[in-house]
Amino acid sequence: MLKAARNGDQRKEKPQKDPEGRMSLVDHLRELRNRLAIGVLAIFVVTVVAMFFAKDIMSLLTEPLPNCLEEEPGSGRCADLVQQGLTSPFTTYVKVSLFTGLVLASPVWLYQLWAFIAPGLHQNEKRYSAAVVAFGAPLFLTGVYVAHWLLPRAIPVLLQFTPDNAGNLVTVSDLLDITVRLAIAFGFAFELPLVLVMLNLGGVVSGRRMLGWWRGMVMGIAVFAAIVTPTDPMSMLALAVPVTALYFVATCIALLNDRRRGRAAGPELGDDEASDLDLTPEPIDAPGRVAPPRSSGDDGPRRSGGFDDVT
Repeated sequence: MLKAARNGDQRKEKPQKDPEGRMSLVDHLRELRNRLAIGVLAIFVVTVVAMFFAKDIMSLLTEPLPNCLEEEPGSGRCADLVQQGLTSPFTTYVKVSLFTGLVLASPVWLYQLWAFIAPGLHQNEKRYSAAVVAFGAPLFLTGVYVAHWLLPRAIPVLLQFTPDNAGNLVTVSDLLDITVRLAIAFGFAFELPLVLVMLNLGGVVSGRRMLGWWRGMVMGIAVFAAIVTPTDPMSMLALAVPVTALYFVATCIALLNDRRRGRAAGPELGDDEASDLDLTPEPIDAPGRVAPPRSSGDDGPRRSGGFDDVT
């Protein structure tokens, strides 16, 4: 009975975590499930709270559209905001709340993302976790703010293509789709330096390699900005210039981190250089007694006083 009780207590004990962060595939999947559940729960809670303020948030998101009540009708520089369909108002209501939950809950799901990656880092690299998470949410929110700042300047440019003596009818769903697409694209684009720094802290990418990518990265950022932004060059530059600057800032941080690692590991040797060896002789211990053999029929050397005869 006592033995069975002890076995039951041992089964209830939680397995100790590996200090180096090693886990099996099942543990990794379980960890990913738990992290995703916490992130989705945070987004859900903020979304529910945002539903009580959805109308005010909707007014803020539709503010960049110039209203024809304030502009000259038929000038092609304004648009009337309309809703189409019976379910469109409710769908827009939910979409605005979900978008708000995704943005405001970004500190939680960014932390869960980093917490899933951090166990693979060394102990001295985990101290950067708080700094990485602290910069992640402000970068995402800064990208969302830049997108919101850009819309009042980009929408009039798009409306200028309206034919003369023609009016514009813009649905709330279309306007919110453009707003959400730009906000998410800008938010995740501003996370590029954070991702690069995380990869460098994990030892995946070196700062020198990141610096060698600068031509391709500048071109890729420009193409990405041209795809996700409206047709005017100002929108493209508003996304490409800050993201490119953040990329070079991340590269400088990675180079400094690599230099710090090099100092901690010691000077690197060339292929034709030999490392210094310590050739100082070490003291030899005094001779000890050797136990006599168990079998008396061995033909080996006889031992006297515990020492071999040959010695």
